[in-house]
Amino acid sequence: MGPHFDAVICSIEQYFNRLGAPAAACCCERRETRNLKLETHLKPKLSHYDRTGAARMVDVSAKSPTLRSAQASAFVALKPAVLRALPNNPKGDPLEVARLAGIMAAKRTSELIPMCHALPLSHVDVRLTLGKAGVSITSTVKTRAETGVEMEALVAASIAALTVYDMCKALDKSIAIREVVLERKSGGKSGDYRRQKSPSPSLPL
Repeated sequence: MGPHFDAVICSIEQYFNRLGAPAAACCCERRETRNLKLETHLKPKLSHYDRTGAARMVDVSAKSPTLRSAQASAFVALKPAVLRALPNNPKGDPLEVARLAGIMAAKRTSELIPMCHALPLSHVDVRLTLGKAGVSITSTVKTRAETGVEMEALVAASIAALTVYDMCKALDKSIAIREVVLERKSGGKSGDYRRQKSPSPSLPL
């Protein structure tokens, strides 16, 4: 029984209502109410708020530890002059310092993000790739725990990008950090996620 059947029943109900029969909700109205309830049921909820609207740390003690992983990325846009100067940076190798900073940051995520859980990370990998327009950063984090490591991956990529800025800001204060995003995640109740690649217009340096 699809929308055509509903339309016929709705017309019959409206006819009897005009004749003075007891008023009743039209089937169209009932269908809209049913759809609204369904949408409300399926709508994702913000888990870091309780019923009163107060912020809270989600209780994951009832969950079983499972293997979880997440990957994030970031991009640091550098001018050609800054790229050429990278090998001669007096502070050291900017990419290696940024890699170590990203790994360290992932392990301190719960101290930076208020409602994050302190997780036993089993693996953190941060990779920086030099390109024509700047530095591409990819971070991968794994754990076996009751909750995921999306924030750890995002923090690792973000801090690595900020470290590149710190190492190079003496040459150019206009360095831009762009596109800090979650690329993928696996494990947990919400299942797997993979970011859909979409072409974005190039921005001038």
